[in-house]
Amino acid sequence: MIEIKNLTKKFKNLIAVNNVSLTINSGECFALLGLNGAGKTTLINMLTTQTKPTSGTAVVNGFDLIKQNAEIKKIINISPQESAVAKNLTVKENLQLVCDLYNIKNSGEHVNNLICQFGLEQKQNELCKKLSGGQLRRLSIALAMITNPKILFLDEPTLGLDVKARKLLWDIIDKLKKQTTIVLTTHYLEEVEHLADRIAIISAGKIKAVGSPNQIVKNANAKNLEDAFINLTEEE
Repeated sequence: MIEIKNLTKKFKNLIAVNNVSLTINSGECFALLGLNGAGKTTLINMLTTQTKPTSGTAVVNGFDLIKQNAEIKKIINISPQESAVAKNLTVKENLQLVCDLYNIKNSGEHVNNLICQFGLEQKQNELCKKLSGGQLRRLSIALAMITNPKILFLDEPTLGLDVKARKLLWDIIDKLKKQTTIVLTTHYLEEVEHLADRIAIISAGKIKAVGSPNQIVKNANAKNLEDAFINLTEEE
């Protein structure tokens, strides 16, 4: 689904992403795991065509990242760290507004299905400024799913959420894995262990390890993923 080739992004004297090469398979949940500032979000910004690479490229579902970014935009969507909702509209109004922007057919039915899928039935007529952090995150991801993207990018989806809200969102993301390829950025070890089929550990802009959680632990000669992660990112 995604083949990344030597992607690099420089900001003046800072190399945020350093010669990254990765393959992300269709239908998997692939997690980018790293400390804050490791380069996760910058890599996502390049893959979602929000930031141009300094060098390197990628092929996304057969489309070249540099030459065919307009085609890539049609098949992806992103749920950013900050919930992208209109706070003075209701849950239902937010979903309907985005449906209208994309000219979604049978939008009323589509909105109702998303409300049920993301557990927002009791909040559908509530102004978004009154929602909890977890409810806002669920709505933000629901908005990203309106177009039925082939690839869904989730940037720190449970950042700042309490344990209960995080678990509820994990259950929803687990079900989304059946619908779309998911690229997840996080720095929560338990999150990748629960959700990810494969992981890339990124540190100081470089990929340190790629594989399933068990493979990474084994290859690092570690007792668990936490020890492997600490060993692989100790330079930070």
